[in-house]
This record gives sequence, structure tokens and C-alpha cells, in this order.
Amino acid sequence: MHVFTRQLAAVALVLALAACSTTTRLSSTHPDTTVVVKGETVAAPTDHAVMSTSFGNYEFKATSPASDKPFYGLLPLQFKGGRLAMDILFFAPAAFANLRAAYDFYEFDMDNRVIRYKRKPTDSWREYRPTPEEADRARRFYEDAAAGSGSVGAANK
Repeated sequence: MHVFTRQLAAVALVLALAACSTTTRLSSTHPDTTVVVKGETVAAPTDHAVMSTSFGNYEFKATSPASDKPFYGLLPLQFKGGRLAMDILFFAPAAFANLRAAYDFYEFDMDNRVIRYKRKPTDSWREYRPTPEEADRARRFYEDAAAGSGSVGAANK
């Protein structure tokens, strides 16, 4: 019986950790676009794991040879009400880490400075244009990291 309890606990831990990240498809309207999200640089299009968060944001920096300047902003995140219900019922402290998650699909439009996002491949794209304040925050985040005054992978300020 003791072995069964340990196996059950191990399965529960694996499921809980898997629920804390989302595999997201990052693409762009231009080929050869590079996207940096939380210190991880990827070449679009690609599938990328993005951890869930409750209080943080995901600053991004997108660059493309077709665009003369980088595109900065914050990724739009979706609220996970089902996770909140499960956290309340089974493990309330988890609510501090997993209430918001990345959408399944993002498309960076370098020309129009918008991010398109959706949950399912069949959904229509929703557009989000980062505010000037969000773009400035993300730009400072990456400039500070490049200057060595902060870690790109660190928690948000």
C-alpha cells in the first residue's frame, strides 16, 4: 500500500508540473523573425514551452531583417478559471503560480506592430497592440539585461 501511495504522489506531481506550462506556437508575418521571451531566444515559427504565472508578465522582443527596429511588448495571457477552482479545492497555494497562461498560438506582425493570438487552430485571430508603456517596459527589460544590470530570466519587476 505504501508503494501505491508513492506512485500516486509521483503521478500527481508530474501532472501538476505539466499543468504549469503551455506549448505555444510562435510565428511571424516575416521569415527569419527571432523572438525573445523571458530570456529564451527562438526562431519563428517554432513551438515553445511558456510557464504559467499569476502575477508576472512575459516581455518579448521580436526582430526581423525585414524590419528596421525591434518590436517590444508583453504577451497577452489568458485567465485559467478552471485552475483557480482546482486550486481552491485541492491546493490553494498553487493559485500564486498558475492562474494565467500563454495562448496556444501567437503571430508577430512586425509591420503593424501587433500580436495576433488564439487558443485553437480553428479560432479567429485576435489582435493586440502593446501600449507605448508596455513596449517601453519590455525594451528597458532587455536593455537592462544586455547591460548586465539584471537577468533576463529573472522574475519581473
